[in-house]
Amino acid sequence: MTGTGSIWIYVAAAVVGAFTAASPGLAQPQQDETRPLEDKQAVPQRHEPTAAELSRSESLASALMRTFDFQEYEFRSAAEAMPAEKYEYRPVSGLFSKEKSAFGPVELRTFGEQIKHVACANFAFSAELEGKTPPPACDKGEPAAVKSRVEILAYLRDSFAALKKSLNAINEKNKFDPIEGPYAGPNTRLGMAGVAIWHVSDHYGQVVIYLRMNGIVPPASRPEPPKLQDKY
Repeated sequence: MTGTGSIWIYVAAAVVGAFTAASPGLAQPQQDETRPLEDKQAVPQRHEPTAAELSRSESLASALMRTFDFQEYEFRSAAEAMPAEKYEYRPVSGLFSKEKSAFGPVELRTFGEQIKHVACANFAFSAELEGKTPPPACDKGEPAAVKSRVEILAYLRDSFAALKKSLNAINEKNKFDPIEGPYAGPNTRLGMAGVAIWHVSDHYGQVVIYLRMNGIVPPASRPEPPKLQDKY
């Protein structure tokens, strides 16, 4: 799903990973040392459940969602952090133009293309999990009608909603059901879920580089990560 041209991104992502903080659900925000002591003490601390507490109410879907919710925040917040004029940003042009790829573009995707690709893939994985026909050519820049930053962000938001609904429907009874389709198929329902979650994480590692190269700290790496937007 990533295309041949993105190999160098993986190397760079390892460097950025050394100073990229975990998602807001995995780490406590850093304290503001300028805040008066009484204000700090008044801030309620979020309770993180223990393993024993989780196990008492855990389901297959809740286990998947605990990871996927982090991925949704990381990726959507990164998409929201990039200004509209940078959605056409491409780290380098023409570098892989002579290569031939079995899928995906031979050139590095623009930032907007990265976001739209993940959104299209989310819809595709969801459709396959639901036994429906997935959208075509998610690796080729489709759908062509989705162009502007606002359109892409809304498309991305809706894609996560669709895929989360499909992932939440996975249970102990249907987890090994066969799933067919051009995106990560043939597979089982649980296997498809693993690919879908990995795919978002894979491309998040790339868009982080795009943000950093434009002097933007990824929201998930900030001391006080902003909330996701519902409307654009």
